[in-house]
Amino acid sequence: MNDINTLYYNDFGIAFQWKRCAAKDFKKVQLVFRNTGFFLTEAELIQFHKNVKRSLDSQQLCSDCKHNGTCRSLLLQTPANQISLAMSLIELQDVQDLIKGTITQLELEHVFKANNISKGD
Repeated sequence: MNDINTLYYNDFGIAFQWKRCAAKDFKKVQLVFRNTGFFLTEAELIQFHKNVKRSLDSQQLCSDCKHNGTCRSLLLQTPANQISLAMSLIELQDVQDLIKGTITQLELEHVFKANNISKGD
């Protein structure tokens, strides 16, 4: 865990940045949940958040659902256009929290840097 800067985590996953990586990838975020990892720019992370919101807004659960939103009947479009994830309603809500918390943390870091404030102050 010494090789990463944790940005945000919940019971579903974790978001972090690698301390050591190529200069072009320095600001990318590693987002890991289930058995999946995404290495995203901030813009891709924001787009992914929009995709989650779109999936939640258009959810179509079975009217007689006996699974209480746990079946993986919803598709989430990822930042890679060729890949969609089958997710449950609960998983979509968890990934939404993970991404939203990560974006909030990145925004706070931007404010801290703009005002020359370190996290320890």
